[in-house]
Amino acid sequence: MQNLFDISGKVVAATGGGGVLVGEMCRGLAQAGARIAILDIFPEAAQKVADDIVASGGEAIAIKTDVLDKASVQAALEATLAHYGRVDVLINGAGGNKKQATTSPDLSFFDLPEDAFRWVFNLNFIGTLLPSQVFGKALAAQDEGVILNISSMNAFRPLTRIPAYSAAKAAVSNFTQWLAVHIAQEYTPNVRVNALAPGFFLTQQNRFLLIDESSGELTPRGKTIMDHTPMGRFGTPADLLGATIWLLSPASAFVTGIVVPIDGGFSAFSGV
Repeated sequence: MQNLFDISGKVVAATGGGGVLVGEMCRGLAQAGARIAILDIFPEAAQKVADDIVASGGEAIAIKTDVLDKASVQAALEATLAHYGRVDVLINGAGGNKKQATTSPDLSFFDLPEDAFRWVFNLNFIGTLLPSQVFGKALAAQDEGVILNISSMNAFRPLTRIPAYSAAKAAVSNFTQWLAVHIAQEYTPNVRVNALAPGFFLTQQNRFLLIDESSGELTPRGKTIMDHTPMGRFGTPADLLGATIWLLSPASAFVTGIVVPIDGGFSAFSGV
């Protein structure tokens, strides 16, 4: 059983690796013996995660990467190969939302700035597409590997106020299924493509929607989420690790094209 979930020695390249959720995933994967390439547009954030991993006895490098620039992603692949000699896994973790693409009493849907909407959609979807093209080609050529995308509960049920983020994550889920089939049929069944769909985790991108900055109490939106999450709490980054190891390991050798909710029961609860 230990061999079934063994990922030791696997080279994992993770976009958005300097962020809260993916950074913690990288730390956990390193503890499980994976060798990590942390790809992030913010090099200081990526280096901080890499330093944490190395200080804990793991292997990690930080690579500045713009997931919306294919040349930058290609350079990140080449840097990963130069350092580790191979790559086994791509985690597409870059993403996020912004206030300017979020409706509010002061900003109606009809007035959402086009550039803000495009920024959110591109970061989440095109920022998954381009690394999948670059790293996916390398994985297909070696006839082995895993792509793990990060979708969202928004892909199952679009949430109020965040149309760009919801649309982009729905696209990520659809693309995950499409790419899983395409690679298996056209290239190799030994490259699997799956996704995680986190429920409600506190991050820098959504904290302003869920927690009142002045009081520290839940906003009405945050309270509604808690009322509809049977487990009664927000997710923590560590909650993603078990499913991640499963989807990267031989334990899921016959699993491709799925989107796994990690949401404390939110998607199962009707509200009644």
